[in-house]
Amino acid sequence: MSAEIEIPLSKVDSAITAGDASPTESKIKHRRTSSTVSGVFRIEDLEEQKVPLQIAPETQKLNWKLNQSPNTIDDKEYLKKLLVHPPVKKIDLRFPMGLEVTARNMKGVTIKDAMDAIHKQFKKKADDELGENPFLAGFEWDPEESYTRFIVHQKRTGEPSTGGSSKKKGKKDKTVEE
Repeated sequence: MSAEIEIPLSKVDSAITAGDASPTESKIKHRRTSSTVSGVFRIEDLEEQKVPLQIAPETQKLNWKLNQSPNTIDDKEYLKKLLVHPPVKKIDLRFPMGLEVTARNMKGVTIKDAMDAIHKQFKKKADDELGENPFLAGFEWDPEESYTRFIVHQKRTGEPSTGGSSKKKGKKDKTVEE
């Protein structure tokens, strides 16, 4: 006959350990600090300090049609650049016709973020629904009118504004054909 030794089992409850805290009390009640990046500001804070903003001049070189994906841009390096310096977490973009979109990025709004916000509004529109000026010409910041929003400018064609060089190319093409 074997001798069995009985060891009393003690109950283990994982919810009771760690100081009898209920699950709702142990939740973190603040935002993660990893989502905030140093050197990126709220535009309202910059307005209070009257810090001047500088828009990236590359936005005028994009020749981007508002209803096309920003990924169709030839020079992808432009898309990675910050839209404004100092970098901001969000910016409102207002069109002359009254439409307003907001571009957001906690690491600083880039040109692509602004284009994505615009594209979201125009992607389902046909070319003839875009009006007379379907291409992005750039952005304007007028702190007198509104410090926290940029005005979106549009242009008629997607050709770079280089003066008369496109006409010269046309003449050269004609002479080659003759």
